[in-house]
Amino acid sequence: MVQNSVEAEATRIVIQLTEAEGEMSITVVDNGRGMDVETLQRAQDPFFTNGTKHPHRPVGLGIPFLRQMVDATGGTFSLESAPGVGTELSLTVPGDHVDLPPMGDVPTVFQQALCFTGDYEMVIQRRRGDTRYEVSRSDLIDALGEIDTVGSHTLLWEYLTAQEESLSDTEAV
Repeated sequence: MVQNSVEAEATRIVIQLTEAEGEMSITVVDNGRGMDVETLQRAQDPFFTNGTKHPHRPVGLGIPFLRQMVDATGGTFSLESAPGVGTELSLTVPGDHVDLPPMGDVPTVFQQALCFTGDYEMVIQRRRGDTRYEVSRSDLIDALGEIDTVGSHTLLWEYLTAQEESLSDTEAV
C-alpha cells in the first residue's frame, strides 16, 4: 500500500499500526493523486490494474488480498479516496483469529517502506497496548545523512528492531 502512495506522488504518508484490546488495526493515509469513485471500486477487484505500474500483469492483488483477510477474520475494512486529495485505507481485525496471518517481520517492512525512492515524508506511528513509538522519514534522514546505502539500511533496521523490542514488554494481541 505504501508503494501505491509513493507512486501516486504523495508528499506525506502516515502509517499507523496498533495492537490493542484484542485487535490489530492498520491505517495508511496519503495526500497523493487519489482515485475517482469508479477507480476506487475497481481497485478492490483482483482482476483490475491500471496497466501503468505493471504493464505485463493483468491483476492487482494488494487491496483484494487485504479485503480477503478482513472478510476471513470478521474485521472491518475502509477505503476512501478523492482525486487531488489522497487515499485512506483502514482495517481492523481480531488479533487472535485463527485465520489472521502472522504479523511477520515488522522492522523489515517498515525499513522497506521508508526507503522507497522519492521526495516524500513518511510518519510511522506504532502502538502496542499503552507503549508506542513514532518515526519520521525526515528525522531518520537527518540522523543518518541519507537512507540510500546498505550501511544506512542496516542502521535503520537495527533502530526499528530496537523500537519493536521496546514494545515486547507489553501484551500482544
